[in-house]
Amino acid sequence: MSLIQSIPLRLRPNPARVVVRPLQIAPEPRDLSPVQNERMHRIINGVRAMEGATVDRELAVILADFGNRHREIRRVFEERFEQVAREVELADSLSPSVRQLIGAYFCHEYSFGAAAVMNPSIVPHPDQTGVPEGGLRFVLSLRAVGEGHISSITFREGLILPCGTIEMAPEPDFAIAARPETGPGGEVRFTRHVEGMRLDETVLFPATPAQRNGLEDLRLVRFTDDDASTCYYGTYTAYSGAAIASELFVTRDFETFALQTLTGPAARNKGMALFPRRFGGDYLMIGRQDNESLFLLRSPDLHHWEEGERILGPHYPWELVQMGNCGAPIELEEGWLVLTHGVGAMRKYAIGAVLLDKDDPSRVIGRSAVPLLSPSDEDREGYVPNVVYTCGAIAHGGRLFMPYGVADTSVSFARIEIADLLAALRAPDSMDLLNDNELEWRGHERIAE
Repeated sequence: MSLIQSIPLRLRPNPARVVVRPLQIAPEPRDLSPVQNERMHRIINGVRAMEGATVDRELAVILADFGNRHREIRRVFEERFEQVAREVELADSLSPSVRQLIGAYFCHEYSFGAAAVMNPSIVPHPDQTGVPEGGLRFVLSLRAVGEGHISSITFREGLILPCGTIEMAPEPDFAIAARPETGPGGEVRFTRHVEGMRLDETVLFPATPAQRNGLEDLRLVRFTDDDASTCYYGTYTAYSGAAIASELFVTRDFETFALQTLTGPAARNKGMALFPRRFGGDYLMIGRQDNESLFLLRSPDLHHWEEGERILGPHYPWELVQMGNCGAPIELEEGWLVLTHGVGAMRKYAIGAVLLDKDDPSRVIGRSAVPLLSPSDEDREGYVPNVVYTCGAIAHGGRLFMPYGVADTSVSFARIEIADLLAALRAPDSMDLLNDNELEWRGHERIAE
C-alpha cells in the first residue's frame, strides 16, 4: 500500500483560455528590420485610408467576434496602438475607432495553456478571510505551455478542507496578460492592471531576452524575515531558447509581481529553492550545481549566490541518473523536509523526500529508499511520458498536500500523513540494502486509489 493517497482532482490544458498578445510582424530585432517597418506603415496607412463607415464596420465585426472573450478589449486595442505608434514614431491625431482598429491589426489571441499545465507549487494565500476552522486557502502557481512551447506563469486558488480534501475555485472565463514594466537593474514589474482582475485570471509572460522562450518551474515559498515581515519569493528558470538561468519572483500580496535577476555561479543552474527563513542572517537555498546532486547554498545577499556544499547525491536505483529538489524546504518539528525528484532507467522521473537537520541543514537525517510517487500505468502518458514532478508542497494539519505534474501535461493532487512519511525515511547509515517491506513497497510505486 502506497503512503500516498490520491485526491480526485485533475487540472488539464484548456485551449479555450486565451489572452490578447502583441502580434510581431517580423522577427526581432526591430531596429535591424526595415521590412518590418515598411509592413507596419503599410498596415497603418491601409486603415487610415478606409472610409469612416468602413472603419466602424470592421471594428464592429472584431468586437462582435472577440469582445465576449476578453475583458475591456477596446482598452487592449488602444494600448497596443500606443505601443505601435511609439515604434513607428506616429504622432498624428486619429479617431478612437481608427486607433483601436490599428491596434487590433497588431494583436492576436494566444492560448497560453493549450499544450500543458504542469509543475505546480503551492503556498498559503495572503487572505484567509472566511476559511473554515481547520482549513487553509492557498495559491497554486502553474507552468502553462502554449504555441511555440512558450512557458508562462499562471495561478489558481483553492481550499484545503478540514476533511483533508481540496476544493479549487472555479476556473475563470477570462485570462489577462499582465502588463510588464522595466525598472532599475533590469527588474520587470507586473501589475494586475484591469479593474476587477482576479489573481487566477493573471498570466505572466516572458519580458526580457533571457526569458524569451519561457518562465519555467516556479518554486514558491512564503518567507518570514527576522523582523516577522513576510514576502512570497519564488525561484524559476529563465530560458532564452539557447541558455538558462535562475531568476527570482517577488510579491507581497499577489497584486504586483517583480521578476529579478540573480548573479553568481550558482544562478547559472536550474532547481534553486529558497528556505523560508534566514540562518544567522544569511539566506539558504537548495541547489543542484553538478546537474545530479543536492547542494546547500548560503548567501548574505538574496540576489547573489556562490557555489555551495554538496550534501546528497544519487544512491538508490530510482534516482541513479540524477536527482534534484522539488520545491522549497518545509520546516517541521523534526527537521527540514525537502521533496526530491530522481531519474532512473528509461528516464523515469519519480518523487522522493529527504529530511535535513533543523539546526544544521547540511546534515542529512533520512531519505527515501524508494519513491513516494512514480508514474502509474494510468498516469504515464502525455507530452513527456513517465514523469511525475512537483515544484512544492504544503504542510497542514499533520498532512503534506502535494500538487504534481503528470507527464508534463496536467496536474494532479495527493496527500500523505507526515508521520508516516518520516517513519519511511532511512537514516544515512542504513542506506546499503532494501529490506523486504521496502521491496514490497517498491512494487507499488503508484497512487493508492
